[in-house]
Amino acid sequence: MNTTTRRRTIVWSLPALAFLASPSLAQMHPERIAELEEQVLALAEQLGELRAELDDAKADQDVARLRSDVEANKVAIRATQSSAAWTDVTSVTHLSGYASADYVSVEDGPSAFVANFNPMFHFLYDNRILWEAELEVEVEENGDTSIGLEYTTVDWFLNDKLTLIAGKFLSPIGNFRQNLHPSWINKLPSAPPGFGHDGAAPISEVGVQLRGVAPMGNSRLNYALFLGNGPKIEGEDGEIHAIEAEGFASDPDDEKVFGGRVAFLPIPSLELAVSGATGDAAVVEDDGIDVEGDPKRGYQVLGVDASYQWNNLDLRGEYVKQEVDPSPSSIAPEGGVWETWYAQAAYKFADGKWEGVARYTDFQSPHADDTQEQLALGINYLITPSAMLKFGYESNDGEAGEITDSDRWIVQIAYGY
Repeated sequence: MNTTTRRRTIVWSLPALAFLASPSLAQMHPERIAELEEQVLALAEQLGELRAELDDAKADQDVARLRSDVEANKVAIRATQSSAAWTDVTSVTHLSGYASADYVSVEDGPSAFVANFNPMFHFLYDNRILWEAELEVEVEENGDTSIGLEYTTVDWFLNDKLTLIAGKFLSPIGNFRQNLHPSWINKLPSAPPGFGHDGAAPISEVGVQLRGVAPMGNSRLNYALFLGNGPKIEGEDGEIHAIEAEGFASDPDDEKVFGGRVAFLPIPSLELAVSGATGDAAVVEDDGIDVEGDPKRGYQVLGVDASYQWNNLDLRGEYVKQEVDPSPSSIAPEGGVWETWYAQAAYKFADGKWEGVARYTDFQSPHADDTQEQLALGINYLITPSAMLKFGYESNDGEAGEITDSDRWIVQIAYGY
């Protein structure tokens, strides 16, 4: 008999128990009384068995509840361990970069759309070693896609204030190339003349670099020292055409270039810096033909830069001079000096969405067709802190008939991620 049936039997027999306790019991026949007493004893026995079964069922429920609690605790422990594993990793991979799309309209020339993107890769191990790299992917005029390696370095964090860097890195000469050139950071849609390829400012270097910071009370000193392969000299028609300082994995003159930059921040909003490098370089190409054994000559570069931020006003300027000495026995015996400077002011309006910017640049080259003065004006709309729509106009003054003398309108949308 199951528990439910027994419970029903006891409930139906309760009137008989009540009858036994009533006054009419004394008037009943003795045999009937004996029969009722036997039924009462049987019901009492069944009631005891039912109580025992109920106690056992309660115990089983307690055990089941305990098991459920244990399983829940196990799940919670596994979740905690999993969470700890994610917050205590030894390596982290990160993808970032920036992209831009331009519309360029040249005075008395064709207009065109331009697009490029620069993915950046980072892999950090144990907060001690960082690998970082940047690619430059562009659509060329003929529709082909060009891919260049902007930099790739292994950074070893010696301590909180000192880092050793090895590989191809952006040149620490000046400030624009290493910190301001990405399209989503640059406040105008173009680089200042002389800060691009074959200009006055070095682009990158292959070698080793030591970067650090030295606190000085409420002030700070940032510094970078490097040793690298140095630039190459490109000749044309018996004269130096350009200094190529774009980071090479070879050194034909077997003479390294040493340099660096030191920046002083008396207050967080003001930075004053000086940079320079010295070494040797040699002509490695003349009229598109490789040259070997051309004598080495002295190479120097000097840079000065400053920046200041006050409320919504951003002021900055930079000067860079790059030169090579003459070498009488060279196929390009004369030396050359490439020199540029710019001054820039930007103001963000009260709503924080619109920004006006003006920049003046004067680039001097040994070649008249490269020399250029430029006044660039721009209005920017900040879609987000890392996305910007720029409207820029360049008034250019160069040699008549050259592209450096043509004014331009540029519309650019740039995004950093």
